[in-house]
Amino acid sequence: MSPKPPQIPPNLPRRVEVLVFPEVQLLDVAGPTQVFTAANDQTDKGAAPAPYTIRVVAPDGAQIRATSGLTFATESLPDPTEPLDTLIVAGGQGVMRAAKDPRLVDWLRARAGAARRTASVCTGAFLLAEAGLLDRRRAVTHWEYCGLLRHRYPAVMVDPDPIFVHDGPVWSSAGVTAGIDLSLALVEEDLGRAIALGVARHLVVFLKRPGGQAQFSAALSLQSADDRFADLHGWLTEHLAEDLSLSSLAALAGMSERTFLRRYHEATGLTPARAIERLRVEAARQLLAETRLPSKRIAARCGFGSEETMRRCFARLQGVSPQDYRQRFGG
Repeated sequence: MSPKPPQIPPNLPRRVEVLVFPEVQLLDVAGPTQVFTAANDQTDKGAAPAPYTIRVVAPDGAQIRATSGLTFATESLPDPTEPLDTLIVAGGQGVMRAAKDPRLVDWLRARAGAARRTASVCTGAFLLAEAGLLDRRRAVTHWEYCGLLRHRYPAVMVDPDPIFVHDGPVWSSAGVTAGIDLSLALVEEDLGRAIALGVARHLVVFLKRPGGQAQFSAALSLQSADDRFADLHGWLTEHLAEDLSLSSLAALAGMSERTFLRRYHEATGLTPARAIERLRVEAARQLLAETRLPSKRIAARCGFGSEETMRRCFARLQGVSPQDYRQRFGG
């Protein structure tokens, strides 16, 4: 566990640093930075100082090229012992290379020890894990990389669904835009709900997004799985209302039931039943958002059998009821 973070007097501007590296994901940097800047705007009364000062830092203060191709300026890494309120580590394609830089990892470990709290955005969790800052803590990263994070760092308790996780002085967030959700939560912790809500309204985002990141990965994870089941998944999306028994699926795949179960789980990490449930919830989401069909008809069309079955599956995978989802996202 990291040492107990120092206490920063609440009446002083809170210093926020965002650590970046070559091939960083630009929105991992811009999202949190804009949230804290908007919080300064929300609390600008003319006399009181802004609650946050924000710095983007990188080794040697080099110009950083993001994966989008945009190049931006940074400041040099400060003395790791300087007092700091919040350290945020961005993610991106370059994070694995950054995690192999022992000087950067050592600086990160020391800097986190001087900070009141430390956070990661998206795959920035790999840098925190490499520095040992996530050992024996709950953490999350982008849904595509949760399995890899768990495999590489078995001491980390990876929770793949939340938009962000708060465990002691360490925070972590899911993919890309989740850095905005995380930063809004940090602002709410510091300045209260009213200011955080004002920032969310200004940025036209939810203060607390409904559901977890599973809602964005249900069908996508199957589409990116082993190509040997691509045709089967395409067929399933067109026949969700049918009786999709194991025997019928195995026959379609040209395998015995036992072989099909084993190979399907190896390719997707799911049982066929769980995969079908996700596809059915995905289809229900689309119908709830884009049509006025009653829930009973949607449940039947998607193969749930009953509204109650759809409600239970929806709540388990999305974190909200079908009715609440339609109220939030329906056209």
